[in-house]
Amino acid sequence: MSGSLSIAVTGATGRMGRTVRDLAKDRGMGVALAVNRDAATPDVEPAARFAGLLVERDPSVVVDFTGPESAVEYVETAAKAGVPVVTGTTGFDETQRSALKAAGEQIPVLLGANFARGVQALLGAVERAVEALPEYDVELTETHHNGKRDAPSGTADVILSEIEATRGDGGERVHGREGEAPRAPGEIGVHARRAGDVTGEHEVLLAGNQEVLSLTHRAGSRSVFAAGALDAAAWLVDQPAGFYRFADVATDVAGGGQ
Repeated sequence: MSGSLSIAVTGATGRMGRTVRDLAKDRGMGVALAVNRDAATPDVEPAARFAGLLVERDPSVVVDFTGPESAVEYVETAAKAGVPVVTGTTGFDETQRSALKAAGEQIPVLLGANFARGVQALLGAVERAVEALPEYDVELTETHHNGKRDAPSGTADVILSEIEATRGDGGERVHGREGEAPRAPGEIGVHARRAGDVTGEHEVLLAGNQEVLSLTHRAGSRSVFAAGALDAAAWLVDQPAGFYRFADVATDVAGGGQ
């Protein structure tokens, strides 16, 4: 990763914002600016100054881990300034996703529900397992820290979409179970747990024919996600305007691209 790359960090005092800034410095990358909506620290400036700071500091790319509404505002502001954006924010509704895609017509925008490379491998394994075991019941359980806002997680939603696309049987997602709740054919059970300071865990369980197959990914530290986001940032600055996923970065790197 080039040391000449400079980043702008939004949500800079949050869990991921702090991790991104620390890792960027460890990698010798410049942090051109860091902003946050709440009370600022000596090295974090008010989000209200974001538009002006983009022009004044001229960062190579914005790295965003905030909330859906804030992220859309940051991306739209960056689009006006012509600065690419990597966002790891989750919980967007369809209108907000459309706004991100619209910004992608002006600048490169990369949306990543999860920046762990192991999760990309998990998605491939889930696709192969579901395809090989079409009649097996499928359950997905995800666990995150007690401060996470959206449920199920953005990563869980991506995994579920992969399962549904592979099965193609229109099975319904069933969130949790209570009372009399017999399993319907084709349904996908979804369970979200929030506890302590768990960074992130996703398990896909397939059961049938008197056997169980479990595919699990655990993130031991937020630095895993920060590292992937910075890899994505370095990749994104060389791309044309468009709407990208982290899978595009992983595929390009695996294929020998930038």
